[in-house]
Amino acid sequence: MNAIPVITIDGPSGAGKGTVAQMLAARLDFHLLDSGAVYRAAALHALNSQADLADEASVVASLDTMKATFKPHSDGVQVFLNDRDVTASLRLETTAAAASQVAVMPRVRAAVLDEQRSFRKPPGLIADGRDMGTVVFPDATLKVFLSASVEVRAARRSKQLKDKGIETTMASLLQEIGARDERDSTREHAPLAAADDALIIDSSDSSVHEVVAEILAAIPTLNMAE
Repeated sequence: MNAIPVITIDGPSGAGKGTVAQMLAARLDFHLLDSGAVYRAAALHALNSQADLADEASVVASLDTMKATFKPHSDGVQVFLNDRDVTASLRLETTAAAASQVAVMPRVRAAVLDEQRSFRKPPGLIADGRDMGTVVFPDATLKVFLSASVEVRAARRSKQLKDKGIETTMASLLQEIGARDERDSTREHAPLAAADDALIIDSSDSSVHEVVAEILAAIPTLNMAE
């Protein structure tokens, strides 16, 4: 078993994984893996390479020329593709849609697996995603599955979009999140699911600080929560 500790934070979109992961990484001085950023980078590179996103072989072939660099940043991670800062582009809805499309492809998931595992460096790693504890780091020190009701997640997403000046409706967000949950949990490869030994946390009625405190208290050995 790898001696470098890993805490995985899996769960559906809008559950608060990213914020919790960033706070934990800062609290423990661990490295941070935003697996969603890895898939968004792969999708953006495929788009820039004019790959056919409906053709798995075309997307996989485009990854051969991808050089991605992920650097810690106060707002998560700063991402470079072939030495160009693409952090802002990764936040675009078009990139998110492309990432969702390619992330279901088994060969794409296999291609980015080594990239994700390369983030495991001393003193430790906080890994945020959907299959971190089930597929990428099955030997993680602690596995967390963070959830929240669909209504709460839609409200959080609505606030995020309004803060960016983007108007939307709760009805459309509920439909979008429900469809994504269905797609993520029923896909054939690495579906969204809690690991058998995961700590299940429902953040619907909890603050980010309360969730972080619960995770810190559950970390085994090393007295990390002190």
